[in-house]
Amino acid sequence: QVQLVESGGGLVQPGGSLRLSCAGSGGTFDRYSIHWFRQAPGKEREFVSAVSRGGGTKSYADCVKGRFTASRDNAKNTVCLQMNSLNPEDTAVYYCAAAPSGCAVPTSEYDCWGQGTQVTVSS
Repeated sequence: QVQLVESGGGLVQPGGSLRLSCAGSGGTFDRYSIHWFRQAPGKEREFVSAVSRGGGTKSYADCVKGRFTASRDNAKNTVCLQMNSLNPEDTAVYYCAAAPSGCAVPTSEYDCWGQGTQVTVSS
């Protein structure tokens, strides 16, 4: 089973950018689709984005389309989420998760989750 570690979170002003990374180890990273979720204080966890096994299919929540871009480099066991034009509503803990389905469509079954990385957008 793959192990995942997120990184790249931090504090940024509205309109700024951050690049999150999800690094895999200890398993066959390229067998999994990688999905991004976020959870803000007092709110339910919500889907953000997903990348299929080979990186050829990507999906995004409506609220981040045009601002966030997911990419995948299986040679480096890494999936990245480039986040541009950030606003305070993007403030949350961001998690990546590995889905054995290999599909970019959200699923209820994930083999593992990362520990999360905090993104704070504030002036």
